[in-house]
Formats: sequence, C-alpha cells, structure tokens
Amino acid sequence: MLWAARLAGFLLFRVLKTGSDTRFDDIRSHFFKFAGFWVGQIVWVWIVSLPVVILNSPAVSSPYRSGNPSFGKATDIIGIILFAIGLFWEAVGDVQKYMFKSNKPPKGQPCTKGLWYFSRHPPYFGEITLHWGLWLLCLTPTVNGMLPKSAKSAQYAAILSPLFTMVLLLFASGLPTAEKPTAKKYFLMSHPDSSPTTPRETGTARGGGFSLPESENDIWSNYKSYLTRTSIVIPFPPSLYKRFPQWLKSTILLDLPMFTFDESVDGKKALEEERNKRSNNA
Repeated sequence: MLWAARLAGFLLFRVLKTGSDTRFDDIRSHFFKFAGFWVGQIVWVWIVSLPVVILNSPAVSSPYRSGNPSFGKATDIIGIILFAIGLFWEAVGDVQKYMFKSNKPPKGQPCTKGLWYFSRHPPYFGEITLHWGLWLLCLTPTVNGMLPKSAKSAQYAAILSPLFTMVLLLFASGLPTAEKPTAKKYFLMSHPDSSPTTPRETGTARGGGFSLPESENDIWSNYKSYLTRTSIVIPFPPSLYKRFPQWLKSTILLDLPMFTFDESVDGKKALEEERNKRSNNA
C-alpha cells in the first residue's frame, strides 16, 4: 500500500502540473493500443501483488497450519532493507528528476543531480529492488515453517512478481521507451541537418549555410561521454563505471546493444524523419 500510494500520488501530481503524460502521446489516439496498455497494467498489478496475496491466504498464514508468519526472521529483515532501499531510490529519483526539469536546465544537459549521478534510471533500479524485497519479506512462513509442499511451491512461485517487473522495465515499457528516444533527441539537437532552415543570429556561416552554435554542436559528443560514464540501471560511481570494459557493460550491467543508438542507422532514420516532418509542415 505504501508503494502504490507513493507511485500513484507522484504520477497524479506530475500530470496535474504538466497537463499530460507524454508516454501516452503515441497510443492515446489508438483505441486498441490504449486498451492494451491498461489491460497490461491490470495484469502487472495482479502479478506484483502475488507475494502478499499468497502470504495472506489461509494455506500459508492460518494458525492451524505449520507456517510461521511471525515477523523478525532473517528474510523479514533483509526484505525490509531491500524494500526501504528500493522505495528510497524510486521516490527520491522521481522527485530529483522533476525538480531538475522544473529548474529549466541548459539545452542538451542530461540530469546528473543526486541519484541520477550514479545511474541513468534510478527509479527503475528502485522499483526492481523494492519488489525483490517484498517477495523475500513474504517468504518467511516457507523458510521458517513446515508448510505443505503446495503452499511452499506457491510462495516460491511468487518470484514471478520481481521477475516480471524486471522484464517489463528492462525489455518492454521501461528502458526501450527511454534510451533510444532520449539519444535521438540529443542527436537531433546537435546535428546541423536537424536545425531550422532559417539562419540563426548565433550561427556561423559554413558552405553557404548556417551551423548550430558551438555549444549545440557539442551536445551529442557530450551525451555520448555521459553514456560511457553513467550506468544504465545499477548505481556505480562514474569514475568507476567508465573504467569497466564494454563487454561487461553490455552484458551483466544491462547496457545491452538493443538500447544503443546507432548513428549510421538510427541517426540516418531520425534525420530523414525530421526532413519529412519539416516538408509536411512547410
């Protein structure tokens, strides 16, 4: 309840302040896509609730069974610690990102304030850690009691909750919708082909045309440097993370190739889309 109230409250506050949620811009006008999103949310909430639902079922927590649901075991303590760490990273990360955007940062400056200094997505790290803590916290009757095999199997099977959350955030509605689109934004900011066709006062002549100001030309290179030193999910000091070999970052540390913005492929496509958009608006 604490997790749900915190998340729902923040999302409501953000929508009331901004007037909309940009994550829904591409699907809001498509009935079946929008309906599919909400059905998916229902399924997700049901799955992440499994550890608590199974814990409170009579087969596990009834005093007439052999489980021991009393609080204070090692699984409880470790679970509470993981939950607290996850809730802190998720809640504080959301607030810090909101404050960063509210202060109107310089164009092309990614958020590196607070927890965002150690990770590109601290709320995702918090969400994943939080649900692992909840599952472990609910596991106490199985670890410390003599429950029937079926009840133990159900409690262990509730591991689907943190696993499903990880899959969603790493491969579905989380990183895939954040990494490449964000990289595309910074790429277009710095690429001369994406600049307006009208000359800017701050531009300099080049080959009969106008280029972006020097500070804007640096946006993409600065962003790539930011990617090499900032972990995608798991928090690390940048001075340490940038020393890790690329194979380690691209595997165990989850900065998978599918999240990489390829300038020769994705960049070319992004520039073509911008040109077509300007042509259609002309």
